[in-house]
Amino acid sequence: MGHWGFVGVCMAIGTCNLINVSLMEFSEPGTFNYSTLLLMEDNETLYVGAREAIFKLSMQNVSVRINKVDWKVPEQHMLKCIAKGKSKETECLNYIRVLQVLSNDMLYVCGTHAFQPLCDRLSLKTFSLLGTHEDGRGKCSYDPAQSFTAVMVDGELYSGTAYNFLGSEPIIFRYSQSQSLLRTEYSTSWLNEPSFVYADVIRESRDSTDGEDDKIYYFFTEVSVEYEFYGKLLIPRIARVCKGDLGGQRTLQKKWTSFLKAKLVCSMPELNFVFNVVHDVFILKTPDWRETVIYGVFTSQWGNVGLSAVCAYNMTSVEEVFSKGKYMQKAIVEQSHTKWVRYNGIAPSPRPGACINNQNRMQNIKSSLQLPDKTLQFVKDHPLLEDPVLPIGNGPRLITKDINYTQIVVQRVHALDKNVYDVIFTGTDKGVLHKSVLYEAEVHTVEEVQLFRNSEPIKTLVLSSSGAGSLYAGSDSGVVQSPTAFCEKYPTCVDCILARDPYCAWDRHTFACVNILHIPDVTQHSLIGDASQCPLGRSMSHQPVVVKPGSSVKLLCHVVSNVAQTVWKVNGSILTEASSFHLMSDTSLLIYSMGTEDQGIYECWSSERAAGKNFTRLVISYSLSFDVPKSTGASVYSLSPSNTESSSAAPAEGNGHTSGTPPLTTITDAPLHSSAVPIPSLAPQPGSSTPKLLPGPHAETRDPSAKYLQHDTSTALLFFFVLFFLLFAAALAYNCYMQYLPGPCLRLRAALLGTAKKPQPEYVACEAGLMEPSAEKPDPTEQLYQNGAQLRALRDTGYETEPECGNGRIPSQTYGDESPPKARPFDVDCASQPIEYADADAPY
Repeated sequence: MGHWGFVGVCMAIGTCNLINVSLMEFSEPGTFNYSTLLLMEDNETLYVGAREAIFKLSMQNVSVRINKVDWKVPEQHMLKCIAKGKSKETECLNYIRVLQVLSNDMLYVCGTHAFQPLCDRLSLKTFSLLGTHEDGRGKCSYDPAQSFTAVMVDGELYSGTAYNFLGSEPIIFRYSQSQSLLRTEYSTSWLNEPSFVYADVIRESRDSTDGEDDKIYYFFTEVSVEYEFYGKLLIPRIARVCKGDLGGQRTLQKKWTSFLKAKLVCSMPELNFVFNVVHDVFILKTPDWRETVIYGVFTSQWGNVGLSAVCAYNMTSVEEVFSKGKYMQKAIVEQSHTKWVRYNGIAPSPRPGACINNQNRMQNIKSSLQLPDKTLQFVKDHPLLEDPVLPIGNGPRLITKDINYTQIVVQRVHALDKNVYDVIFTGTDKGVLHKSVLYEAEVHTVEEVQLFRNSEPIKTLVLSSSGAGSLYAGSDSGVVQSPTAFCEKYPTCVDCILARDPYCAWDRHTFACVNILHIPDVTQHSLIGDASQCPLGRSMSHQPVVVKPGSSVKLLCHVVSNVAQTVWKVNGSILTEASSFHLMSDTSLLIYSMGTEDQGIYECWSSERAAGKNFTRLVISYSLSFDVPKSTGASVYSLSPSNTESSSAAPAEGNGHTSGTPPLTTITDAPLHSSAVPIPSLAPQPGSSTPKLLPGPHAETRDPSAKYLQHDTSTALLFFFVLFFLLFAAALAYNCYMQYLPGPCLRLRAALLGTAKKPQPEYVACEAGLMEPSAEKPDPTEQLYQNGAQLRALRDTGYETEPECGNGRIPSQTYGDESPPKARPFDVDCASQPIEYADADAPY
């Protein structure tokens, strides 16, 4: 138990500004998985189903525990569970998964009970289990990790779960003491590996002129049967059954005769991107069921996309699909391959899957037991509808990136501007709660609240509609209670109005932002009130900032709204980034190397659109001036409006006018070396080391350390040139001395060393071959063997010679001896054939 938390005031989708808030939390040591919540607002109680325990908490403060009952698994049941290969520490315990109101003083509860589902009744008077153990198969899941949903309607439990130990038999089940038990057909055409997320009832029988029945709607994701894909393609579904369904007389005995399902579409058509996995659904009910709106949270089957979406559906669109939509049927193609196609024939009458109404009663069909077998056989073979349920606006209401939504609840708020807004609360897998509202055809995330400190998934989300309203979130570690709005966190009238929160309004009498649910008679400002009509505050005084010439200064501007744009003005003129000495960001302005022309009044303005027009307000103002520098070092100054030492006035709201003096905080006092600022003309005065401005029209106070470094690089270039030349000459001399180069180099070597050594015969022959063909071709092998001294002079450099002889295209001589002389890397053999042309003499 505890009080803690923080909230981010977003005002738009994006990073939020965190503000400390108080949240109420409940948990007990040794108890986990607080994933089943039941809110009974009549007696102001929140019931929590956890692992092997049921808690009764105060609705006003969940940290107050009123009562508790334990429901543990007997030893013999646990041993059976362990023998089946399940974990003793986790799976073979009792996870409470059903908490439903059976009567005013009785709850119907079910638990996994060590993979043997068991149900019982809980007395609210004594808060104890009655011990009327009932088989929980079909009512509760075996595995605590399996998908599951259940809803109690008029004393009858409607559930979606797995009917066997392995979880391979999905079922939509109805348990009733007055009517027969009904279930779905065990067929992939009906349910194909579904993952149930939600179920609820729509009261269509109220004020119905045609005697229509109430309907229970199920939402789940299953493996597609109508689309061909290389893997298992998931499809979000909506299915319905009739509350008065009794099954068939001969066909579909004790089975649903009204079961139909359709596809839920949540996609971005312009990008051809589909969100095909539904995680949670909330039905926003209204007195007229036709105005009911269904909200769902979707993600993509491919998790690496990292997108979540919220789609909304009109109940009239759903009714249109189920009452008039086309059916699909199986078609056998290519031997045993089954494909689903549209059924183009005439459906039998009464319409298969429809509930019993006055028209059927006039035909003497008063219940499903009297439906003809032709209709029942058709609905057995055609449970899938072709027409999909399309979202409102043909696209998502909300799309977020790198956020996985797990839960959703929606509340309809009548704001003081006489408009109605649907406020969407979504929980994430990181324990974060987002509050969003549709405003001017755009969805704005108003608040972001970190509910759980361990960043764990929110498994259950329940909304209280009475009084001021609260949200209750359940996870593995505990339960957290949060208010629906944090209006008191907006300090000014402008912030309160521009927050676009339908819960919040500005009270002129108390000069505070209040929750309209707390004070219903507040009539001063509303959601889209004109912020320019807020009370005027004191005019803002310029914050004096004194810096040294050549220093760099940073002016901070904190804008709360993420949809606002920041504009800087200097001496009344809008500042652009044309100057290389200014660097603007969303939160600051950085001036490199202050010069005389940079002195003046700097103002930060925020501009955003609200109530159909742009609203601009002054956030902070600075007055920059020079001080006589004491040293040539440049300093970087950071000016923050929150940590001032010389503040003389507190901020006040108004039409863009606030008061307060931001502080001057020195970050560093060291020379700043920058390569993006010009060098100033500075000269020291006699008897002083402080540089003064040189006279003239172009005199500047730019710090030389902030200029581009313009050194004379000619010396360095000359040094590298001489070094390269020396290295090249050394390499050339070495190769010439080692006789690695042809005849001209050898003659140069002989001239330098003063020797009469002649070039090698092969080089002479090669040179002669360049001039004219040789008349006689001596055998180079014999000549080399006769001149042993010259043979020893031939060095092996480890390189392979090319098979051709340069421009003359003369192949090399192959030695037949086992130890032929080693060829030099540039050796050419001109003895095998003459060189007919040199490059310069080659014919064109």
